[in-house]
Amino acid sequence: MRTEHALCVGDAADSGLADGSVDLVVTSPPYPMIEMWDDLFAARDDAVADALDAGDGDAAFEAMHEQLDAVWDEVERVLTPGGIACVNVGDATRSLDGSFRQYPNHARILTALSERGLIPLPDAVWRKPTNSLTKFMGSGTLPPNAYVTLEHEYVLIVRKGDRSRSFQPGDETRYESAFFWEERNRWFSDLWDFTGTAQKLDSGTRERSAAFPVELPLRLIRMYSVYGDTVFDPFTGTGTTTLAAMLAGRDSVGYDLDADLVNAFEDRIDGIEARSRAEVERRLDDHRSFVSERDERPGHEAEHYDFPVVTKQERQIRLYAISSVTKTRSGADRQFTVTHEPIDETTPTTPAPSESNSDVVAEDAQTTD
Repeated sequence: MRTEHALCVGDAADSGLADGSVDLVVTSPPYPMIEMWDDLFAARDDAVADALDAGDGDAAFEAMHEQLDAVWDEVERVLTPGGIACVNVGDATRSLDGSFRQYPNHARILTALSERGLIPLPDAVWRKPTNSLTKFMGSGTLPPNAYVTLEHEYVLIVRKGDRSRSFQPGDETRYESAFFWEERNRWFSDLWDFTGTAQKLDSGTRERSAAFPVELPLRLIRMYSVYGDTVFDPFTGTGTTTLAAMLAGRDSVGYDLDADLVNAFEDRIDGIEARSRAEVERRLDDHRSFVSERDERPGHEAEHYDFPVVTKQERQIRLYAISSVTKTRSGADRQFTVTHEPIDETTPTTPAPSESNSDVVAEDAQTTD
């Protein structure tokens, strides 16, 4: 199996992608009213800087979101009927003109997506354990002027149209793309709790990056797409969604305005073959452990592996690892071709890296907003 991955420097609101050509959108936009993004928004609209200077938080909040709205127009256009869009976003807290308040980014974005005809589906709350338990906002131990510390973000999930994508009965690719029963039970909870380790970027680029951990887009890609689907990230940053799409065996297209961030991607694919193999082996080992801990043996046999599975839908599950990555285009717009090989019981195994799973798929930590 081969997948294609494009990373483009430019405005995703004018991506040039064909109508309905994207199966899944996974992205995390710049968060309005988070100070690290002020300059980005202000450079594109003087009204942002004017509102911030005047201490008008409501006007600044709306002006920032109006810039994101153009991208949501593009998301609706390029999504295939039944396609899913997943948007990771956090709310913001800020003091302006002597007044402290919260700015509900997730609610504003969900409203914008709904206004474009995208159907809201149940979302998830990602709780990122990044702050000390003793951290607080406000006046310490004196009521009533202390505030809850925000340590969660939202994963908003919407669908284009009233119905899910259609597949032919018994579609082989769809059944190979199945996830294990116990993975479904964990992934489709509405509360996610994981983090990553520090992102390895130069300090100047890191200050302008807010990469989520690879585990987040990787999970979403496995939940809402099949092998060979196209995943679009209009705010790709350093390419976390692209990296996840490579690991998951999906095509991808990513856009970002910042060439420096896009340039940082190539360092992230060093050793991806071993990391991909280790991730596959981890999933297989986790399932074997799950089976061994059950009181009764599951009633269905996997076709490609030496273990049983719980449901009929899992019988054809097949995991793929990356065998090679080739850069096929350079410059502002980069293209990579990735070759994947199925990992079956007959596939020779290679020693896995000594790092933990969190190092394999989640080596990027979300910046503290």
